[in-house]
Amino acid sequence: MLPLKQGDVLEEQVTPEQMKQIEEMKNFLMKKLLSKEAIERLGRIRLVKPDLAAQLELYLIQLYQSGRLKGEVSDEQLKTILDVITTKKEFKIIK
Repeated sequence: MLPLKQGDVLEEQVTPEQMKQIEEMKNFLMKKLLSKEAIERLGRIRLVKPDLAAQLELYLIQLYQSGRLKGEVSDEQLKTILDVITTKKEFKIIK
């Protein structure tokens, strides 16, 4: 990483306190949006694939902010969202 010089235009550095506050808000939202079973599934995913869990949380927050989430997300709905996120597109090469 390059040292910062006065006058460099970079985003503000996030302090540990701000990170803690963001995590608390994210956890609050997940508890509000997900059913008990879905929260447990997200916790298991976080243990095995933290990157996927972060991507899933971000996707759920975006759905919530856009108003596309109606009510609590069940475990089955979470599985469907996971399928959408993890499905890789197949490409056919035609010769």
